[in-house]
Amino acid sequence: ILQLEFNMSAFKNTTSSFVVFFLTGVPGLEAFHTWISIPFCFLCATALSGNSLVLFAIITQPSLHEPMYYFLSMLSTTDLGLSISTLVTMLGIFWFNINLNACVAQMFFLHGFTCMESGVLLAMAFDRFVAICDPLRYTTILTNARIAQIGMSMLTRNVAVMLPVVLFVKRLSFCSSMVLSHSYCYHVDLIQLSCTDNRINSILGLFALFSTTGFDCPCILLSYVLIIRSVLSIASIEGRQKAFNTCISHISAVAIFSIPLISLSLVHRYGHSAPPFVHTIMANIFLLIPPVLNPIIYSVKTKQIQKAVIKVLIQKRLQI
Repeated sequence: ILQLEFNMSAFKNTTSSFVVFFLTGVPGLEAFHTWISIPFCFLCATALSGNSLVLFAIITQPSLHEPMYYFLSMLSTTDLGLSISTLVTMLGIFWFNINLNACVAQMFFLHGFTCMESGVLLAMAFDRFVAICDPLRYTTILTNARIAQIGMSMLTRNVAVMLPVVLFVKRLSFCSSMVLSHSYCYHVDLIQLSCTDNRINSILGLFALFSTTGFDCPCILLSYVLIIRSVLSIASIEGRQKAFNTCISHISAVAIFSIPLISLSLVHRYGHSAPPFVHTIMANIFLLIPPVLNPIIYSVKTKQIQKAVIKVLIQKRLQI
């Protein structure tokens, strides 16, 4: 358990000027936290190094300056941000303390980068849709300027959605010491511990969810319905396979983002009888697995990325 202390005057608390919060590690396994921190540290290092390598390869290799890889660079940047924003408190459970003033900031970046990843996956689905359904206009539709506009619109959407959520959290009052159920600052956890009316916070949280991931996922599904219909109209079997192969990496990325998210929701709703550590592990998997697996999937399944990464590694070895 990680102790978090902050001055509640910033939160306009009229009941107490000082409150102590606790973030939960792995319940029931406190004696093994030092050992548990080792795989967590390894996964965080893998996520940071893998996404940094993919991002560096895309930036430095001119052959990868294409729309598909620009969107992949956005995904890697988002995964880096998500990993960094959760790294401090995840490892802090095992190693060191953190001031709760950073907890509200972490909540903003955590939810913001999660929504950003959803938006990037939607943009990548649109990229695959244009590449397969309208290949002759691919370069004219997805120009560099339009890709930049898509990226900025996703960033603006996330800031506009998340800022009210964070500002209204600051209006809440907390009356006593409390325990959060995750190893990071989660919006639902925080507002449930408030001793004042949090209905507005709940409505804002639901609005943020449905206006980001709730909108993106059906759009991704629709794009693949249209892609499948277009692919099935291709006469040759080889042509169909080639078209589907270009989507495998993206489908895998969507799966490793959505499956842990759905599993976590099901565990929270129906897994009340499950041991507490199951909830904690599922919550951590939800944040760790996509940043860890995305660079691996794209490096293995996309030959251009694989070649570029190998080229970068060879150049670094020669420099050493």
